[in-house]
Amino acid sequence: MIRLARKEPAALSFWNLTEAHVLRSLRTEHGVSLKGVRQALSFAEGELAIDDLLLNREIRTDGGRLFLERYGQLIELSASGQLAMKRVFEEHLKRVDWDTRDFPVRLYPIVTKEYPEPDRRIAIDATVAFGRPVIERAGVSTGTIADRIDAGESVAAVAVDYELSEEEIEQAVLYERAA
Repeated sequence: MIRLARKEPAALSFWNLTEAHVLRSLRTEHGVSLKGVRQALSFAEGELAIDDLLLNREIRTDGGRLFLERYGQLIELSASGQLAMKRVFEEHLKRVDWDTRDFPVRLYPIVTKEYPEPDRRIAIDATVAFGRPVIERAGVSTGTIADRIDAGESVAAVAVDYELSEEEIEQAVLYERAA
């Protein structure tokens, strides 16, 4: 379902990471079956000439089915391309910033369920810190923060050093432990 950026040696690109994020969301948060995703990918490639469906910001879901918003209508991708009622699947795609060509450029991963959609403190951007996750406001790597906490420094001391809130420091550590 996700084509590797490079086969020899096997390597994942930032786009592959974004595709995996969307695929996980479709499977775990929206109940879309693997069969449904495969059907959608096949239909999108064969009938609509869309090669990177999981990177398309117009993808939607409702009740375990996949849709693509096109020409003001929703095309059901997992069941023969029928036009369907307009229901918007946005929660996870809101966590991706897109460039002017509609390619993903920045991902704001979900750290925990306690921090819903509006929380966008941690960012993954291929052009920042070599694609490592950072606290976006300061550009500090979440790994660096977690290493300092693991070395015995207090959350308050690390927060002062980077001019971040203690909550941002905790988010970075939570992200590193969940990743």
